[in-house]
Amino acid sequence: MKRTLSALFGLLLLGATPAAPDRAPKRSPALAEAMSQPPSGGKLVAWVLFTDKGDKAEARAAASLAPMTPRAASRRRLRGAVTGASVEDLPLVPGYVDAVAASVGRVRQRSRWFNAVSVEATARQLEAIEALPFVARLDLVRRYRRRADERPEPDPVSLARNPVRKPAVAVIDYGTSLGQLAQIGVPAVHQMGFHGEGVVVAIFDAGFNSLNHEVFSYLHIVAAHDFVNGDDDVGDGADQGEGSHGTETLSVLGGFQEGQLVGPAFAADFILAKTENTQSETPVEEDNWAAAAEWAESLGADVISSSLGYLDFDSPFPSYTFRDMNGQTAISTRAAEMAAARGVVVVNSAGNSGDDPQHNTLGAPADGAHVLAIAAVGPSGVRASFSSVGPSADGRIKPDLAAQGQGVRVALPGTVNRYGSASGTSFSCPLTAGAVALLLQLNPTATPDDVAGVLRATASQAGHPDKLLGWGIVNAQAAATAWTPTGSSR
Repeated sequence: MKRTLSALFGLLLLGATPAAPDRAPKRSPALAEAMSQPPSGGKLVAWVLFTDKGDKAEARAAASLAPMTPRAASRRRLRGAVTGASVEDLPLVPGYVDAVAASVGRVRQRSRWFNAVSVEATARQLEAIEALPFVARLDLVRRYRRRADERPEPDPVSLARNPVRKPAVAVIDYGTSLGQLAQIGVPAVHQMGFHGEGVVVAIFDAGFNSLNHEVFSYLHIVAAHDFVNGDDDVGDGADQGEGSHGTETLSVLGGFQEGQLVGPAFAADFILAKTENTQSETPVEEDNWAAAAEWAESLGADVISSSLGYLDFDSPFPSYTFRDMNGQTAISTRAAEMAAARGVVVVNSAGNSGDDPQHNTLGAPADGAHVLAIAAVGPSGVRASFSSVGPSADGRIKPDLAAQGQGVRVALPGTVNRYGSASGTSFSCPLTAGAVALLLQLNPTATPDDVAGVLRATASQAGHPDKLLGWGIVNAQAAATAWTPTGSSR
């Protein structure tokens, strides 16, 4: 009887003080590692992904509020696999965002597509957020530091200055930029009457300093935003060298100064997104790229030209590895794929990490299945040794195409009328993006897959693509000819 009473008493005690239920951690392994050894200052940058976007009634009501311009809606109908507002486009639940904002130091970006916010928070704050019932997952925002081998070499100082001429001439004097355009067949497309008119090109890069340079005299900017500082000033000041990179890539794609530098799509409209922190001690955060992709798509961008890549990060933060370059892992890659599904042609630098016989050296989002990853060649067409190689981790041919990335003519930041040369896949990318803009002007209903298909079919290695240059050097003239009434059935 005593043993029975003792056992019964023990069971009652267990019932009175139940064991705490097991709670599966919501943090990713990468974030868990970072939380175990936080950086100086204690702040981490993390994604907070929510479980839902509210009940069905709220979602239906919010559908009409999806931030999409008429131009973006038209582009989706013309070219997108996603033709209207989708669940991913619906806004975040304000109560979820407010609860997280009350628990952290700063909410950095809001992502409709990923149903998430990125935050700056301590490990203790992230632990508290992890317990919120509407939080599905926490992940580390990845960081990237640009290689320092793309700085321009200025031309010798000259007092001569060519007058600005309006870009409406039938025959254009390309100056020393002729080689980089002729290599990819752009002058012939210009002669057909296509210069990018009516096409909207978004450029993601560091600060766009020196927009008063003569090469931008006729540049038409329709929107600009700094995703690092949260304002519309996309410059950095002339004393910040890294902020010059956006100026250089923009001049390669959309500049116009006869006798000096002409971009392939100089008559296009431009959206400028500063996604990179230009302080030398601070790496780039990947959430800026994702936020910029959503913003540019909602404004109606037809093309995204991105000379960034996410692979190697600062210690102690875990890096992506070559195994992650599978088109499905990196947030920037997934954002690029969502933009492509909505009809945006995404063109991205393959990267500057050279060849590795054992595996790919790509940087996200160049690994995306619907992203055109661009390798670099020299003026003679020989592959640049720094150009990253494929294939993707899941065996797809990467890079896709190539253009000149050595000795590319650029506007020299910090000046109003000087020029120089720069090297990197950062410059083969805008050349290709400019060619894409010309093709979209010629064929406005072309989908991203259509554009990729015609460029691959007409490039220099169309019959034998490889991991070094993909389908080879772009031939915009051949691609345009394939889309003219006499060139195809389109």
